Amino acid sequence: MDSTVPDSLQTAAPRGESPELDEKRLSHSDEDSPHTPDFPTKVDWVDDPDNAQNWKLAKRVFHTIVPTLIAFVTTLASSIYTPGRSEVQVEFGVSTTVAILPFSFYTLGLAFGPLIASPCSENFGRRAVYFVCTPIFGLFILGSGFSKSIASLTVCRFFAGCFGSPALSVGNATLSDIWAPHERAIPMAILVCAPFLGPTLGPLIGGFVAADKGWRWTQWVTLFFTAAFLSPAFFMSETYRKQILKKRAKRQQRADGGAALRRTETVASHASRAAQSTRALLMNTIGRPVHMLVTEPIIGLFSLYVAFIFAMQYAFFAAFPWVFSTAYGFDLRQQGLTFLGLGVGCVVGFATICASNRLVDAPRAARWREANAQQQLEAGVRAGARGRAAASPPPEFALSIAYPGSLLLPAALFLFAWTARPSIHWIVPIVAETLFGAANLLIFMACTLYLMNTYGPAYGASAMAACSLLRYVLGAVFPLFILQMYEALGTGWATSLLGFVSVGMAGLPWGFVRWGGWLREKSGYPCEG
Repeated sequence: MDSTVPDSLQTAAPRGESPELDEKRLSHSDEDSPHTPDFPTKVDWVDDPDNAQNWKLAKRVFHTIVPTLIAFVTTLASSIYTPGRSEVQVEFGVSTTVAILPFSFYTLGLAFGPLIASPCSENFGRRAVYFVCTPIFGLFILGSGFSKSIASLTVCRFFAGCFGSPALSVGNATLSDIWAPHERAIPMAILVCAPFLGPTLGPLIGGFVAADKGWRWTQWVTLFFTAAFLSPAFFMSETYRKQILKKRAKRQQRADGGAALRRTETVASHASRAAQSTRALLMNTIGRPVHMLVTEPIIGLFSLYVAFIFAMQYAFFAAFPWVFSTAYGFDLRQQGLTFLGLGVGCVVGFATICASNRLVDAPRAARWREANAQQQLEAGVRAGARGRAAASPPPEFALSIAYPGSLLLPAALFLFAWTARPSIHWIVPIVAETLFGAANLLIFMACTLYLMNTYGPAYGASAMAACSLLRYVLGAVFPLFILQMYEALGTGWATSLLGFVSVGMAGLPWGFVRWGGWLREKSGYPCEG
């Protein structure tokens, strides 16, 4: 498999120069240009006050919470529809599979939206993507609530997913702008909880809303959440380095009557140069994530693992109501309450991540930095991704929380498979849900940290877009056949089949500890590890 990056997928640099050289221009101060002695041609970004990592803690926390809230409502919208599926089926006179399509097509929209939005954030900044996409998301949710046919409902929810999805992938990139690699564990854990708590609480909220007000109100409640959570975003600042430097150069150009643009050409990012070419922009926005997914083994393998566990969660939104209504006779509200097990699992997983970061990861990273103090000092005078990598622990440090998760996941599936039956109290499969939710979050968090720490701010958003593509495509497909599979095989063997697949994939995090460094060396994209 050829992992060489085509020129059209690299952010453009002057002919004969590499993006890594551009990184050097942006990372370290140097002597002033002899032609422009009053203006530095290199920027010491590490100590720059506009660097988001130098902001006050309160401001960085604010810029962590806002993307998390938007990501929460985006994923809440995916599953809040499911309790009203039966009502939709009756109102529009369609089959069960067709009634699931608005749920699956929304999830499909979550897959394709980041292909454009994430690389656009690398060209135009993170803030612009939030402001353009989220209001349009709200408009399509509004249209979903007023839909008069299953076709219009499906189309509106598909485009709602497309425009809501950037908060998921761009949010990861925003946090990589704000927090240094050794600081990212807790902020990333907060953000990563959103794609799990959102769809977990969706059936709970939707169950009560659909029972009292009807399925249309599940869409309008989502709109209320969107309006409330988008409002704080108006106070956000741009976090992406290259966009900040681009705007700074433009301000200086206006102040100097145009001369500054020529003098500050070296601080203009290669991403902004790519934006000048329509063809290059299209290749960056659509081609790069797909190319990374196909040619980068790191992204391909982790995306497959995360996509499988994520698709299982989305499949369970359709399967759990059937399981608990069949085995225990639960009504609509009670079926929604069963998803509390997944929610508690997310909380347990988050607490485990925090404890691991404090008791294991942080001391381990401190010991690494102490043992590699001289190497870090040398990295301080080197530019680019390789210099930053030498000053940070290897990305494999982030995989420690995936080890228990990879073992807990199949155990939870087998426990649910053979305890969800009338002869065993319903609390036991709920406990299995909790273990599944915790394992799911641990694995997802580890994979997200690994990808962001490996590809950094420059390509991290595209890496997450590639991961999101496969994740949500499978998440859209699984619910379409999961009910038929459970009806044909029964709860025991249907869930066990998923458990056997998870056993086969459990060794992936362990394998990257051994071969991760070798794969990064073979990568066609600049890696920071």
